[in-house]
Amino acid sequence: MSIAYLDTQVAVWLHEAKVRKLTIAAKREIERRDLLVSPMVFLEIDFLYRRRKVRHSAAKVYDSLRASIGVLLCDFPFPAIAMKAIECGWTDEPFDKIIVAHAWANDESLLITADQNIREHYARAVW
Repeated sequence: MSIAYLDTQVAVWLHEAKVRKLTIAAKREIERRDLLVSPMVFLEIDFLYRRRKVRHSAAKVYDSLRASIGVLLCDFPFPAIAMKAIECGWTDEPFDKIIVAHAWANDESLLITADQNIREHYARAVW
């Protein structure tokens, strides 16, 4: 089975059972692929949690997604991700840059994201 990465917002919505926010295409890919999150998603959730933008810690979100739908934290080598990240000149936002670079470096994997800017710049983004 092929893989897909979840963007931060998608991971949070899945954890909060807000599946209605997902598109049909996003739901289809979530159901048919092995799911990964970049460690940068984990860090961004922590960042948002500490600023009270999300209700649950990164550990709680990840543990819940791992148990419920088998999401895994990807261990793809960071040097390859960093090399791709510098090619993401369309954003200076570090979370987006690394999350996209992670999917891109790992065999141009799908990235399920609601982020329009990412979708405009990463050809394998799905929404």
